[in-house]
Amino acid sequence: MLESLHARKRLQLVLGLLSGIVFGFLLHKGGVTKYDVILGQLLLADFRVLKVMLSAVVVGMVGVHLLKSLGWVRLHPKPGSVGATVIGGLIFGAGFAVLGYCPGTVAGAVGNGCLDALTGGMTGMLIGAGLFAALYGRLRNTVLRKGDFGDVTLPRLLKVNEWGVVLPLTACLILVLLALEKSGL
Repeated sequence: MLESLHARKRLQLVLGLLSGIVFGFLLHKGGVTKYDVILGQLLLADFRVLKVMLSAVVVGMVGVHLLKSLGWVRLHPKPGSVGATVIGGLIFGAGFAVLGYCPGTVAGAVGNGCLDALTGGMTGMLIGAGLFAALYGRLRNTVLRKGDFGDVTLPRLLKVNEWGVVLPLTACLILVLLALEKSGL
């Protein structure tokens, strides 16, 4: 199954596009493509964004590991580093602070017809990606490698079966979601 999908690049693109459209639709239905909702999250007044993202984490985490357990997918974690994480966090944070959208909500807001997301968000993401690509050669072996921690995962770090991390983490996230919902936030 994997080999036939891997060989069909056009089908991969179509599946990626369809998945993105469904994700954008769900972001829109969850109300997290609205600037006021995102601002409410940043002000700790409206936790809709957190609830949608935690729900996505739970579904994605369980889904990916279930597919892996069934042998339908193979995971290839990429190596990471403190330097790359800090640079990525700064770029993400700067864009979020200036415009009030993250990359996913920018795309959803553009789909809703929000001109600020189109002009500022999409333009900013393209400029940021272009600058990073232009500077990558210089950053690759210096800043981006600082504090290299390899392709470690929590199950490998803890030396447990993946489900030994997935199930307790899922339970904790569901409890957080229930507590947020019960509190009315």
